Amino acid sequence: MKVKIYWNEENSTQLLNKVQAVLEELGLIDFIKVETTMDQKLKEELNITKEPALIIEEEEIDFKDTIFEGIIPEDSELKSMFISIIGGWDSAGGCAPEWCGSGCSC
Repeated sequence: MKVKIYWNEENSTQLLNKVQAVLEELGLIDFIKVETTMDQKLKEELNITKEPALIIEEEEIDFKDTIFEGIIPEDSELKSMFISIIGGWDSAGGCAPEWCGSGCSC
C-alpha cells in the first residue's frame, strides 16, 4: 500500500510529518510507503480541488482514492483510518490481537 500526499503548499509538510509519525507509532512505517507528488494527471484523475490531499493507493487491487482533501486531520483520525484499512493486519501478515473487534476475523 502507498500513501501519496498531493501537495503544492507549505502546510503539506505538516501532513507528511503527521502521517509518518502515525505510521511509526503504529509500527507500519516499514510496510506502508509514503510519497509526495505534484502529478497533475493524478490530481485530475481523482478530482482533487484542495490541497493538501491524502491519497491511498493499493496497486495489487488497482485502487486509489482521496481520503482527506484540504485539511490536516488529527492524529487520532489518521490512526483510525490506518487501523481500519489494515483491518487487523500485523507486520507478520496475520491478525493483531490488540485490534480485534475492529473488523478483525480472529
